Amino acid sequence: MNSCRRITCSDWRSGLSVVFFRTNCRRCPEVAASFSRSQTTAAAAEHAPGSDTGEKPRLRAIDLARKVQQEKAKPPPATEPPVSGQQKRVTELKRYSLQLQNVHPNVLAKHLHRSVLYQDKDVVITNKPYGVPVRDDSGATCIASVLPVLSKMLDGMKIKSDTRLFPSLGLEKETTGALLLARGEEVVEHILNLNRNNQVERKYWVITVGVPVPSEGVIDIPIIERVVTGTQPHFKMALSPLFRMNDAGTGVTKVRAHRQAHQAVTKYRVLDSSSGCSLVELQPFTGAKHQMRVHMAFALSCSILGDHKYSHWSKLAPQQLPERVLGKLGLEQSKIRHLPLHMHARQLTLSGTRAGDINVSCPLPKFFTQTLKRLQLTPPDKKDDK
Repeated sequence: MNSCRRITCSDWRSGLSVVFFRTNCRRCPEVAASFSRSQTTAAAAEHAPGSDTGEKPRLRAIDLARKVQQEKAKPPPATEPPVSGQQKRVTELKRYSLQLQNVHPNVLAKHLHRSVLYQDKDVVITNKPYGVPVRDDSGATCIASVLPVLSKMLDGMKIKSDTRLFPSLGLEKETTGALLLARGEEVVEHILNLNRNNQVERKYWVITVGVPVPSEGVIDIPIIERVVTGTQPHFKMALSPLFRMNDAGTGVTKVRAHRQAHQAVTKYRVLDSSSGCSLVELQPFTGAKHQMRVHMAFALSCSILGDHKYSHWSKLAPQQLPERVLGKLGLEQSKIRHLPLHMHARQLTLSGTRAGDINVSCPLPKFFTQTLKRLQLTPPDKKDDK
């Protein structure tokens, strides 16, 4: 007689028990059909997405298409406006100068050590970075404060040495280039004597806004410190000429020299001009405060690029540049306040030292050379290469 049997099996892999019927009975076709349907449903559940079988769900084509559509529908990520190369350089320069002023003295000393251009038993000439003062009484990091560390680096850290370094002919905070240091106070006095006897020659390279006319000459106009009144009272160096036009306008009349005025003599020579700007070589014969900046701005009406102090007389404001120059520099007028002073101590010559004549040429800083390229100004040594 035909019979139906219920059989239970355990799957050792999944730990599940499966119940099925084995039938040889023709009277129970509904049982067999029900069993067949249950097997089909179980198989579908095993392959359904998100099932708990532990297998990775299969990615269907419709799901992939929906995912692509969702990615396309997402708004594009916000992008910052492009920054010009000159703005990046100015930002990097500002950050670089601030870092040097706030770092540990050993870091600044190492930078000056790597930048040494010449040294002997009496003097050391190094390439001064931008934005670092030679002296600072406020306690901030300056070159004078790290000279003991620099002296040990030059003599060898393991060697005991009593040598001391002193700034002899200083540079302004915003000026880069050849900085002369003396090994001892006696050497300082000797260098000052050489300077008074015109045996020290210093030449600066500056970029000016405008083209000086005539292209070379000597400016011999004393300067004096004056107070500028207004909403922001401040002090500036100003011209104190010894001659003025007569009332008829036909000639000049000599006037009495102001007792507080300082003698200031500057020789200048235009090396190249383009785009409404010039590369000018300056040679000061006197050491009055800010004399080259004052002579260029007020005597020749060609202020130095980045000289925000002497570009205006009656106010303190960023330098105003022509649209043509702004276009060449890739800057907006609102960003001009970050433009550095383009004044570099290019060459230093000393005569009458124990080592003989010393002549050192100092390489230009990166921001200076990049500005030359943008303004299409060519230094003399580059013209010889063409």
